[in-house]
Amino acid sequence: MSLPFSFVDLVLHFDKYLPLIIQQYGMWTYAVLFLIIFCETGLVVAPFLPGDSLLFIAGTLAGTGILDIRILLVGMAAAAILGNTVNYWVGYTFEHRVLEWRFSVVKKEHLAETHQYFEKYGGLTIIITRFVPVVRTFAPFIAGIGRMRFPVFIVYNILGGVLWVCLFLIGGFFFGNLPFVQQNFSLIVYAIIAVSFIAIIPVLVRFLQSLKKGEAAK
Repeated sequence: MSLPFSFVDLVLHFDKYLPLIIQQYGMWTYAVLFLIIFCETGLVVAPFLPGDSLLFIAGTLAGTGILDIRILLVGMAAAAILGNTVNYWVGYTFEHRVLEWRFSVVKKEHLAETHQYFEKYGGLTIIITRFVPVVRTFAPFIAGIGRMRFPVFIVYNILGGVLWVCLFLIGGFFFGNLPFVQQNFSLIVYAIIAVSFIAIIPVLVRFLQSLKKGEAAK
């Protein structure tokens, strides 16, 4: 199987791979999960790593006693918060380099508008985008580029990270082992991914509208 198809299979069938990871790495599994969540939230080049489904499946296995839900809650929340924080500072640090990229579509006036947006709606955006795959990877990076005030960012980053991790881990812990869920586990994972991506649509519409307004103003 080629690498792209292997990766897609990993994302869509993580429930099959995680027990193998636990069997092979034992207690180091927590470090593997920490690294995946950190990269998915902290690296703009890794937005397609499993996030929602990983947390739900890990919570399901914790419900059977294979994993410790307490370690997962603390570890995954720390990974999510730390990942977003690193992503924010990367965007904050490389703001001017983004402007200097030869093929960059980001202009100074865009950054000014972004700054105003995050000053007004940034906190809520950081929380909401936690639940939207791909978008959650770019949101803290853009918040950094937009110079969102860090004290405000870190508060909503912590709130969003803890809420996201707890919702999916605890959801998997209590509901992942129900007969209906077990019999339709792959469908449940697909549903989680689909619902999360549907949430992207309003964000894309709003973004396209802002682009049209920007073009019209020129």
